[in-house]
Amino acid sequence: MTGPSGTTFRFKLERVRALRERAEDAAKEAVAGAMRARLHSERELAAATRRVAMACDAQLVATGAPTTAMDLVARQAYLERTERAHHARQEDLGRRDHALEERRRELTHAAREHQALERLKEHRRSDHQREQARQESIALDEIAINGFRRRAAA
Repeated sequence: MTGPSGTTFRFKLERVRALRERAEDAAKEAVAGAMRARLHSERELAAATRRVAMACDAQLVATGAPTTAMDLVARQAYLERTERAHHARQEDLGRRDHALEERRRELTHAAREHQALERLKEHRRSDHQREQARQESIALDEIAINGFRRRAAA
């Protein structure tokens, strides 16, 4: 906005504001990535849960039918491996949950910093507009006073 004095509003912290905006955008991307990773981990946990259930079912079926000791040992070893894998997937999901919460906190912080500078920019813009209006009013008053003086002198 240009006034009678010819000044245009220029926010001195524009570069900082732009950096904060980019930081907020990066934080949004990080949250999205953490959400994708968590979803992937959640799917892996569901698959591991199904494998454990299938291994338990196979173990139950094997106990009712005649099998060798080696088959029972192999089925038990498979069941234990699937349970360990399931536990590992649970831990991974917990880590992903923690990472997602951390990214959300970072996004909240970045958004607050960005919004603070946006509010400051708008406040400074309002101050600039008020000062421009004041300068215009002074100029118009001066014109009116000079016109009154000319008419009074005539």
